[in-house]
Amino acid sequence: MDQISFTPSILKSDRGILHILEVVLCAVSFLLVSFNQHPMHTFWVWCMFTWAFCFIMTLIIMVIELFKIDLLLKFFQIMDWDDFALGMAMLSTIMVFSASVIYPVFYACLHCFVSILASITSCLCFIAYAVEAVRGKLSIKGSYLSIMPGFFKVLEAYVTCIIFISLTGYVGKPGLYWCILVYIVPFPVTLLVIVVNVLQLLKRCLPFQLSKIVIVFLVVSVLLYITAAIIWPIYSFKGITRPTDCGPNNCIWNIIFVVTLGTYVNLGLFTVDLILTVLVLVILLVIRCSVLRNKCNRFSKIVNV
Repeated sequence: MDQISFTPSILKSDRGILHILEVVLCAVSFLLVSFNQHPMHTFWVWCMFTWAFCFIMTLIIMVIELFKIDLLLKFFQIMDWDDFALGMAMLSTIMVFSASVIYPVFYACLHCFVSILASITSCLCFIAYAVEAVRGKLSIKGSYLSIMPGFFKVLEAYVTCIIFISLTGYVGKPGLYWCILVYIVPFPVTLLVIVVNVLQLLKRCLPFQLSKIVIVFLVVSVLLYITAAIIWPIYSFKGITRPTDCGPNNCIWNIIFVVTLGTYVNLGLFTVDLILTVLVLVILLVIRCSVLRNKCNRFSKIVNV
């Protein structure tokens, strides 16, 4: 294992420069919006959370790599650091992209200089994260977050967050309370699956096979989202028509449509995730059976001799 020490030269690398840009642009976007008076709406909270979360996570990754603590994590096989860093870059890309779209649509105007500036810095931040994610994807072979099963979990959690901040119009409609329960139940389990898979040391300590639990969880999630995909549009759009002057930032019909779209997107993600997970397990089972058959054939030949 290489010596763990302070390595400022990392900041001069392409990856280090991208991290510095990301941290600065996230901080600038957050500060500009925080000093600009906006109502405490869920979309505003999401944008602020996005910039703060990405700033903190990128800063933590910078410090860990600056002091080469990642070598310690790899040496003790606590986690696949490259996979984690790439996964965070991919997550930050889609989060900042959503903030770069949501904030100008809801809060920017032609005469709002600060809001326009915050939107520009957020877009630049998205570009920086996208460049890092693409560069990392081309050069790093990840073990979970940066490959299909892990990234599907990240997307499922992300879409659920967009649904949460868009929930409206459900008061007094009991059928929609079931949909909210559907959105809430899989969310913490998805996060838990991600954490356990990232922390390899924790995964090895489990007394059961996580893959079997994940399949059960995905089946339940698909069934739950099927009910929400039927109930939410029926109850939420009942008696509501899209107004002719339905603007992008002040129309409840548009927000309800976002929840509906998110429901169908997550249903698709969970379904594809389930299919891929089952296929992987079937392939692994076939490979194991093939290996076992070869061993049995060799043993029978030895016995016959």
